[in-house]
Amino acid sequence: MVRIADPPKTYTSSLFPLAMHMPLIDPLAPPLLTPDLLGVGGRIKVQPDDFEVEEVPSYEPSGRGEHLFLWVQKRDVGPEFFARTIAQRLNVPVNTVGTAGLKDRHAVTRQWVSVPAVAEPLLKQLDGGGITLLKHSRHENKLKPGHLRGNTFTLLIRDADQSKAGFASAILDRIKSHGLPNYYGPQRFGRDGGNIELGLKCLHGTQPKRLRPFVYKFALSALQSFLFNDYLGRRVADGLFRTVLPGDVMAKWPLGGLFVAEDVPTEQARFDSRETVTAGPMFGQRTFAAAGKAAEREAAVLADHKLNERNFAGFGKLMGGTRRHNMVYIDDLTTSWEPAGLWLRFTLPSGCYATVLPSGCYATVLLREVMKAETTDTEAEPSTTDESAA
Repeated sequence: MVRIADPPKTYTSSLFPLAMHMPLIDPLAPPLLTPDLLGVGGRIKVQPDDFEVEEVPSYEPSGRGEHLFLWVQKRDVGPEFFARTIAQRLNVPVNTVGTAGLKDRHAVTRQWVSVPAVAEPLLKQLDGGGITLLKHSRHENKLKPGHLRGNTFTLLIRDADQSKAGFASAILDRIKSHGLPNYYGPQRFGRDGGNIELGLKCLHGTQPKRLRPFVYKFALSALQSFLFNDYLGRRVADGLFRTVLPGDVMAKWPLGGLFVAEDVPTEQARFDSRETVTAGPMFGQRTFAAAGKAAEREAAVLADHKLNERNFAGFGKLMGGTRRHNMVYIDDLTTSWEPAGLWLRFTLPSGCYATVLPSGCYATVLLREVMKAETTDTEAEPSTTDESAA
């Protein structure tokens, strides 16, 4: 069960010891889109069946090739052990197991997994311990991270307050019309924000312990995500979530190239018609540059944390930088009330980045708006402070 707690109001002094300034907003619990509307409260993930996730694949397997695509259901199986378990049962190296993305542990999830075709005679050994093979087919290529269109969620908020049903409808109507702020969820930052602190140490070269490559990479990525949340949270707090600023980096929606907003009235009209969205910085040495007022706001985020663009040099592709959509539109959002609580069903697209990269759209961000409580879910992505997760 995911613990629900009151949103933190300020940081503890020990969370960011490396001379990071106190943020203007809290990137771990950034400003809501619907702060004026009461939430329904409740609990999530009380049981695995309360949280269902199904991949929307980019393509179906062709039926031929040297790889097996396995449509697998897992129930209450941790993502850090999933590929390893598949490899052990099918007697293949773990690095030959391909997945499009991580899936939650305390949930029922369905996704494609690829393995070498030589494992086909052993498929009968795959079922058990929460893993069930539903179907399989061959394909020419190994499945890689990001090879999916999105994920469809069916979620139950247990003990939701049905007397707040009117507020819930208003919250969801605003999200459908305005878009959902594309924040990173709490699972990105690890327990007590530990991934961010480690990312700062890696960035400044003050981490004394040699880290495994996965941990090192993830810590730096968590820091980038933290800075993005800070940038986007300030924009929401300042009433600029749906305003195109001079020099904003724009991205075609849902996928497309990047460009800088010069003719603001024209770009605002395109934005309002959902042709484009604004795209915030995943800071790095090659991040597509903003201009004018937009660039000043992005520079202020770095300056407030005593960082600048030079800090990201020397890390190669690990801190190359990119752009991430500031919002995600959810067009298939539906709800139903039952005695157990409120059911939500919706699809989050994989293309939450402005360029084609593995994504991170978070159901917990939507749940936080509806529930008005912190969903302190740290299980869907491994914490860099947990050695077993690496």
